[in-house]
Amino acid sequence: METKKHMTLKFYQNLGKLFYAIAAADNKVHEAEWNRLKELVKKEWLNVDVIEDEFGIDAAYQIEIVFDWLSQTHDEGFDIKSCYDDFISYKKEQKHLYTENVNRLILKTANAIAESFSGKNKSELMLLAKLNIELNKK
Repeated sequence: METKKHMTLKFYQNLGKLFYAIAAADNKVHEAEWNRLKELVKKEWLNVDVIEDEFGIDAAYQIEIVFDWLSQTHDEGFDIKSCYDDFISYKKEQKHLYTENVNRLILKTANAIAESFSGKNKSELMLLAKLNIELNKK
């Protein structure tokens, strides 16, 4: 019997932080990055699990909610490094959620966000490389 790993709201919220950190690596979140994230949430992330929030909405939308909130408050000092580090800390606490397929989807989404506005810049490339190393740790 195959056991299905159930994601949590916190899982999706930390993904929102990660994807925000990727988009904001150049200190600006561009509309193209936001649009690409929304597209991938609908196309890919809604199919990952069936968990819903307290309002009956698919929990994967937490990715968008957190990303949008951080984007709106970007000028208020939300640290990109803190967002990335929060994601890594959660990953270390919940290793069982980070399957090969989930990690592949995380990297696909992060790369697509970085590529969506004028290609990947140096800051994004460095963060993507760190993420790739982290996700490949056993």
